[in-house]
Amino acid sequence: MSKKPSASPLRRFLYENGLLLVGTGLMLITLVGQGLTGWHEYNSELEDMGLLPLTLGRYLTSGHFVEATFENWESEFLQMGLYVLLTIWLRQKGSSESKKLYEDEEVDRTPDPNKPHAPAPVKRGGWVLTLYQNSLSLAFLVLFLGAAWLHAAGGRAVYNIEQQQAGKPQISTVAYMETARFWFESFQNWQSEMLSIVSIVGLSIFLRQKGSPESKPVDASHAETGE
Repeated sequence: MSKKPSASPLRRFLYENGLLLVGTGLMLITLVGQGLTGWHEYNSELEDMGLLPLTLGRYLTSGHFVEATFENWESEFLQMGLYVLLTIWLRQKGSSESKKLYEDEEVDRTPDPNKPHAPAPVKRGGWVLTLYQNSLSLAFLVLFLGAAWLHAAGGRAVYNIEQQQAGKPQISTVAYMETARFWFESFQNWQSEMLSIVSIVGLSIFLRQKGSPESKPVDASHAETGE
């Protein structure tokens, strides 16, 4: 039985968008926590180098904050983009995160421009439809590349302060991307994102969470594949 919509427009909006709203709220809370704790941590490092501490406002535009933020965002966008693409072609027997092994799936059918409420790109067709039907993975690619560049730009700013303190020459963002330090920072985050993919795909074969669309039904067999 489907749930009846609330009489209140506000309550209905909150109910229909709760997942995105709560997720956004949690992201902002943790970002604020990162900013405040990172501010104190970085000022301690600056004082150790004999440099003046930063105000909170200046810290939020500093290389330290930018690097720490986008280093993590970069890995998240990489994970989601890869996951979207890998689940197109690859299967995992028994996992709720996989498409069914042999049956046709709704997501694979040809877009129908005559379907009621179909998005405008579907109705238009041609290259617009081609772009639209790959827009999710393309968006993650653009976000990943942008975050990687900002990670490098922030890291370069921090690196150059250290270089200046040591009496060494400063480098460009591109040059920083050629250092082992940049790739160490990236790989240590990327591997954790790959671990999260392996964990959700593998654990969902044998474990259940009642009520979650990321889980199979509690009474489903271990071999049953898909939601």
